[in-house]
Amino acid sequence: MWGRNVYDSISKFLQFQLTVNIVAVIVAFTGACITQDSPLKAVQMLWVNLIMDTFASLALATEPPTEALLLRKPYGRNKPLISRTMMKNILGHAVYQLTLIFTLLFVGEKLTHTQSSAHEQLG
Repeated sequence: MWGRNVYDSISKFLQFQLTVNIVAVIVAFTGACITQDSPLKAVQMLWVNLIMDTFASLALATEPPTEALLLRKPYGRNKPLISRTMMKNILGHAVYQLTLIFTLLFVGEKLTHTQSSAHEQLG
């Protein structure tokens, strides 16, 4: 029961971390290429990593096993840790988060009727 719980927790941890890291890398790279300045500064990236690692580790360590884990068949030795369903979830959530972040980055000023500090420095 504990072994299956650890396996499930590691799978959830990987799914969460891969999603966050894929989004962070794409936002930093694409934002830097398009705007000539990274939307996430080094200190912000460190905070993102610190917060995401902390919450993911807490979730990994605090979920107790249930009796329902024993009702399913055990996973085989050759089963990949990241399943096809997990990969779909990772990519789906990453696309959703990227859409939201890029919308805020590129048209956020128009949506919120504000100006960023970058425009104030230029003017």
